[in-house]
Amino acid sequence: MPRKFPLEFKRDVVTVARRGDLSMAEVAADLDISVESVRRWMRQADVDDGIKDGLTSAEQSEVVRLRRANRRLEMENEILRRAAAYFARDHLPK
Repeated sequence: MPRKFPLEFKRDVVTVARRGDLSMAEVAADLDISVESVRRWMRQADVDDGIKDGLTSAEQSEVVRLRRANRRLEMENEILRRAAAYFARDHLPK
């Protein structure tokens, strides 16, 4: 299971890495995190700050929320469809 880091910690790591005093590998080793995590956080910070194009963190969380809501609505729709078919079967002429 991947470790979850607070947003403030990620921001601090990005700030230290952007200063340029240390390489990404040194920053990662000092803070006991992977180099790839530092790279990923740097890329996302660039997008959030408008330096690069892409989905911001807020947009990504919105997409996740909307997908979950869509999945829930599709499941509810399927349940209602099955219930309607079940109750309609009882009212068919015999």
